[in-house]
Amino acid sequence: MTPTDPKHVESALDPATAVWDVICPAGEPWTRTLLRGQTLRIHDLEGQQAVDTLFYAAHDIEERYSAVDTIQHQAALYLGVGTVLMSTEGRPMLEIVADTCGRHDTLGGACAQESNTVRYALDKRHMHACRCNFVSALAQHDAFDAGKRDITHNINFFMNVPVTPDGTLVFADGIGRPGAYVELRACMDVIVVISNCPQLNNPCNGWNPTPVRLIAWDPA
Repeated sequence: MTPTDPKHVESALDPATAVWDVICPAGEPWTRTLLRGQTLRIHDLEGQQAVDTLFYAAHDIEERYSAVDTIQHQAALYLGVGTVLMSTEGRPMLEIVADTCGRHDTLGGACAQESNTVRYALDKRHMHACRCNFVSALAQHDAFDAGKRDITHNINFFMNVPVTPDGTLVFADGIGRPGAYVELRACMDVIVVISNCPQLNNPCNGWNPTPVRLIAWDPA
């Protein structure tokens, strides 16, 4: 179920016509609502930067991105152009419409202080992690009460997590080259929650977390 010919499709969208264009600093959280029909570009400025991302239905955050439903729907483990991200209610949330990276991980999950301790060393407990970022970003939404219990399946854009023949997941070097991007068109109003991964204990960020650019366009 691994891709043998990653599909690269460039975008015709011009940042000069974007409705918003922001930089998410290295290691930081970010959140915003993407409206139905809008397109979001996640732009890996310097390369090899994992962008951990959660998606929630804006009308009801109990409906959110489902890795299980997405993998089943497309009959493939990794995400790329043409992938429809499915919700826990079996509804399309977003579609990947352009991609110059070629594949994205939906299995590796998000780093946490607890997992850093288990995987690496007890003295890594204090290090910042994606779950901390997710909690911080979710707390910004006054309209609903969300916290750790609402952190569910996430996508790791540009992250390389190959599955070995024995079923083991390996955290390998990131595959996003400098300037690579992925674009997603919203099929419903969605809340986007990003942790621009601060991980320093494995090579998913090339051992050096860097900023990413987030750009959105209204429908043509």
